[in-house]
Parts: sequence; structure tokens; C-alpha cells
Amino acid sequence: MSTEEKRIGVVLMNLGGPTADYAVRPFLYNLFRDEDIIKIGGGKFQDFFANIISKFRASSVQEDYEEINGCPRGCMGNKHCLNRKNSVTSTCCSPINSLTEKQRRGLEKHLKGVMPDDQFVKVYTCMRYWLPFAETTMEDMEEDGITHAVMVPLYPQFSWTTTGSSYRDWETKREDKFGHDTPWKEFHVKNYHLNDDYLSAMNDRIDEALAEMDEETRNKTHFIFSAHGTPKLEVRSGDPYTNEINQTMEAIMEMRDYDHDYWLGYQSKVGPQKWTQPNTAELVERHIEYGIKNFLMIPIAFVTDHVETLFELGVELVEDLEEEGYEFDNLKVMEGINDHPKFIKALGDQVLHKLDHEISVDGALEQQPQKQSAE
Repeated sequence: MSTEEKRIGVVLMNLGGPTADYAVRPFLYNLFRDEDIIKIGGGKFQDFFANIISKFRASSVQEDYEEINGCPRGCMGNKHCLNRKNSVTSTCCSPINSLTEKQRRGLEKHLKGVMPDDQFVKVYTCMRYWLPFAETTMEDMEEDGITHAVMVPLYPQFSWTTTGSSYRDWETKREDKFGHDTPWKEFHVKNYHLNDDYLSAMNDRIDEALAEMDEETRNKTHFIFSAHGTPKLEVRSGDPYTNEINQTMEAIMEMRDYDHDYWLGYQSKVGPQKWTQPNTAELVERHIEYGIKNFLMIPIAFVTDHVETLFELGVELVEDLEEEGYEFDNLKVMEGINDHPKFIKALGDQVLHKLDHEISVDGALEQQPQKQSAE
């Protein structure tokens, strides 16, 4: 097949988030119904559990999203967002929707700039727990006549609960739709947690946060890297996520020549299982008890700002500390890397590596053998 006949589709896979108040409960239901996250046997019991917990938590979670509403002046999300279709301005939209759309547009522009002029390339989004779901993305790709698809998870570190869950859902829906006769050749990115551009983008965001502090505060600041927790059962079963989180943190600090003290915590526990420790909030409390008063919170596993960064770290953590009487001088949350140009390039490199034997991209692909994604 010649280059001119190939139509490249890139699918950015993310968690997704509710786009309006009515979407909060079904979003939570989809999340708790996922057997890759909540392992309670699946079937009717899991369905019952997801129904009950989503009903119980919907009201409080809605308030959280209202506080960090991502589209206060109108829809900035993807073309399938109902707010966009109905010209509605939501008061309860997760920022993950508009930020993933920025990443999609940035990556598409980047790829069109480095691929041959006559090469068709289009970037799509596929959310795991809210619109657009896999079926919708596949319909778009089929309509566009995609012949080669590259799946790119917006999770730098691999976990069966994130990337694995997205791929399982995609493969199930693809088989339901096409059987064994998929109209495109498919490639899957596993991880990119040591990609130089990704690490550099993280360090740029850290430097931006430090630059907003006065010198005395900056010199006293301790780094608290915070990652989404994962069930210990997953770790024991061989899930590489926690190891890759540690590798990313150490690579970031090595780039910085270990210029600050740093620690790692885990947040956002859901479900009844035991999860990875230490808990981020408890880690900060412990530091305050030891007399440390200045913190930079670094969301290490989140590439788009959403409820876990903007609310859990930026609002809830501060309020809880103050209510419990903990005194501190400064607690700042680093901005997510979002559509940072270096991160967009990191994503583009993953795509180009996967297509290395399919298309010719002269000079666009910078070889980074020691930092490449796992195959």
C-alpha cells in the first residue's frame, strides 16, 4: 500500500468526565461498573453495587465539579459533547473534557506538520466513562476511511486499571462492531513514562510553579509527588504502574539534579480494597507535624487537570488541613502538563514510532532508544 493510500487515525484515550449535572450519576456508574478498577466479581452484583454507590455519591461529586467547572463560558469540548450540540453552557463540566480536546487539536496540528503533505492524518478522542465512547469514535474513523490506527493512552504509566481497561473496552466494542474484519490496521502504545519530552514538560511546569514563589519560600519547599492510587491486589499481581511512577519521579528529579527534597503519595482511593500507600493527605500531615510548612504538589500521573488535581489537591486538601488545625505557610498545586508543546511532541513521537515501518517521515522521528516506550 502506498503512502498516498494510507489514512492515519490516532485515538487519544482518557478517563473522561461528566459534562453536566445529569451526567454525574451515569459517569460514576460507568466507573464503578468497571471490573478492572473495582474487582467484586462483575455481573449482577457489580451492577447493583455501581447503581447504589453512584446514587449515593452523585450529589457530593456534582458539587465538586461545579466548583471546578471547565467550560464556564460555553462548551470547549469535543464535537460529540451534548453541550456543544445543544448550545448549552454547563455549570458542572469536568475540565478533562476541554483539556483533552486541546491535546487532540495540538497533536493533530503537530502530526500534520511533520508528516508528508499528502498524508491524511486525523486525531480522535475516546473516553472510558463518558462521551465520546468507543463506539462513537469507531464510527467517526470508519466514516473517514481510516486504514491505520494508533491507540495512545493519556496515561504515561501503564496500569491494567487505566490503559488496560481502556484497551479491553475498545477491543470488546471493536469486535462487537466489526467481528474479526476490522477495517484498519491497529497499533497500541503501552507507556511513555520515561520519554524525554514528557519528563521535560513536567519539569517546565515545576519550574513555572516555583517561579511564582519568593526565593525564601522556594528554598523551603518540599515536593510532594501525587499519583492516583491503585489496589494492592493489582500490585501483587504484577501491575507495573507503581514501579513506573517511581521511575518517572526519579527521572524528573535526576533532570533537576535533585534540587529539592521530594516524596511520593497516592490519592483518590475508591472501593473497599486496600490501596497503595502512603495516602497523599496523610503524607502532608506527617510533614507538617515534623515542622515542614511549604509544599509543591506535583500530580505525576495526571496529564490533564481534572477533579483529582484541581479539587482534591487544590481545594479539598487545603480545606481539610485547615479544618483539622494543621498550620502551613504555602501549599501550591502544579498546573497539569495539559497541552504543553513538549508533551504534545512526546505523544507525536509515540505515534511516529508505531508507524515507523508504515510511512516515511523524513527527519521527524528523533530516536531515543534509552527512553522508548515498552513494546
